[in-house]
Formats: sequence, structure tokens, C-alpha cells
Amino acid sequence: MTPPAPSGIASNESAMSGEARRARAIAWIKNVHDDVTALFTRLDRGSEFREDTWDRAEGGGGHSRVMIDGATFEKGGVNRSVVYGRLPALAAAKLGGRGVSDGESQFFATGVSLVFHPRSPMIPTVHLNVRYFELSDDDGNLRDAWYGGGTDITPMHPFPDDVKHFHRTLASICDRFHPSLHTRFKPWCDEYFRNTHRNNETRGCGGIFFDHVRPGEDASGMDAATTMAFVDAIGRSLTEAYGPIVERRRDEPYGERERNFQLVRRGRYVEFNLVHDRGTHFGLHTAARIESVLMSLPPLAAWPYAPSWEPDTFESELLQMLAPRDWLAD
Repeated sequence: MTPPAPSGIASNESAMSGEARRARAIAWIKNVHDDVTALFTRLDRGSEFREDTWDRAEGGGGHSRVMIDGATFEKGGVNRSVVYGRLPALAAAKLGGRGVSDGESQFFATGVSLVFHPRSPMIPTVHLNVRYFELSDDDGNLRDAWYGGGTDITPMHPFPDDVKHFHRTLASICDRFHPSLHTRFKPWCDEYFRNTHRNNETRGCGGIFFDHVRPGEDASGMDAATTMAFVDAIGRSLTEAYGPIVERRRDEPYGERERNFQLVRRGRYVEFNLVHDRGTHFGLHTAARIESVLMSLPPLAAWPYAPSWEPDTFESELLQMLAPRDWLAD
């Protein structure tokens, strides 16, 4: 008789062997990694990726594909990782794990993370991440498993139509799986990507963000297969959500003023990633390859002292556009 699944774990997931679950997750992440690499190769129109393979002494490793000085993207990267090992109970609980007792847990995590910084300030920076995480006891019994991820857009110039397109595409993808998803995950993104040390200034214009989505338990009621299909769809969403923006804006003219403001906004991006981003912190505290962890940082950024901009300028318009709003409204 199959024992009941721990809270938050669908029974078919719990019944699978750990090896089968992990093999499925690794194959899925590799496929997403290859697809988004192909997408950004097409969008750049001129450059290829450099790939570095790395090993983690404590268990696992990854593949970092980085584009440097591309035709369209000044810097961008797509990381794929598979890491595993042991976590103290406190660390597992801090990650949001359930069923964690005293002592250590076995953990397994795999995911894809990308950030692309365009050369032109007319094209927004984009980020995407999808991941799977599980905790097991020393006998291999699954204690907890969940998915996380999301994608967000960071404009450097105020083009509201681009942001509307991005959000409407994500809402359409979410609605294919359950009408509650976008309603829940859009505000989560607005709240997460904030520089709280700068009076809660948002990093960009948002998107969606989710974590600890557990098959069979999520408020949408999605089963394991549907949950994985949803996260997979988000992992491939940039073809629809971001690709048309790049094509629309790649030939927009700009000058030194627009470039300088782009560097200032990149500085804010750096601040968030180093001070607040949980993925960066996880990489730094699990001995991941440092170049891969910091791949998300732009090649150039600026921190002028106490910058300010006059009303009715494109700079002040962009800052006003960062305020969270309903981008689906007409």
C-alpha cells in the first residue's frame, strides 16, 4: 500500500522514485535552456553564445551560456543548473520547505535563469527564471517539492505599449491554465522586485512571479502535470512576450542622453540583484560558480550622486511608469 503523500505533494509525485522525478526535471530544464538560447540567438542577429560548464564541489553543477558584445544585446546570459546536497533544517525552512525536522535534509534544485541587457536603451532589459526544488529525507522519501519562477521587464525608455504587450501576453498564457494565476502572480511580482532601500522603488514594470507552487495544493487546483506544463509555458513565454518588442524597437534612434539614463537605471538593477534577489543569495550561499551567479549584472552601469530629472522629460515619465498598475486595462 502506498503511504499517503506528505502535505503539498501530489500522490503520483510521491509515488515516483526520486531518480525518475529528478531525471524528468533535468530533461525539462535542458529543453527550456536550449529553446531560450535559440530564441536570443535569433533576436540578437549577429552573435553566438559562449558556454562554460562548471561543477559544484558539494554536488551538481551547471552550464552558463553568455553573450558578450552582441549586435543587439550588450550582455546576456542563460544559466542552467542542477545542484544537490544537504541543507540544515534552518536553511531548508528559510527556503520555505515543509516537513523539515531537526537535522539536515537532502535537497535537489534545478532551473534556468536568464537576463539580457540590450545595447539600445529603447529596448527593455528582460529577466526570466523557472525552477524546481525538492527536499527528501536520508532514505529518499520526498518531504516537499515545489516550482517557482516568473519573468519581468525593465524598460529604460517610456514606451507603455511595450509593457502592455508584455503583460497581456503573460495574462493570456496564465489564463490557459487557470483564471486565478495572473491575478495572483502579477501583484507578487510588483511587490518582489522593489529596491526597498530606495523608498520601495520598483526595479521595472513587472510581469509575474511565483514560488512554492505545489502540485495538488496550489489555489488553482492544478495537478502535477498541469503545474509543470504551466511553469514550462512561462519558461518559453518570451517568444511571444518579448520578441516582438525587440523587433519593434531595435532601430529606434537614441543619443547620449538616453544612453546615460540607461546606465543609471542599470545601476538600480544591480542594486536589487545584489541586495534583495533571493536567487543571487541562494547561489552565493550554496557555493555556486560566482561568474554564473553574477551573470545577471550589466557590463556597464552608473551611480551619479543624487540624480534628479525635470518634470515632463522622458526620464521623469519613465519613473512614473514604474508605479505598479493594471496593464491589462485599456
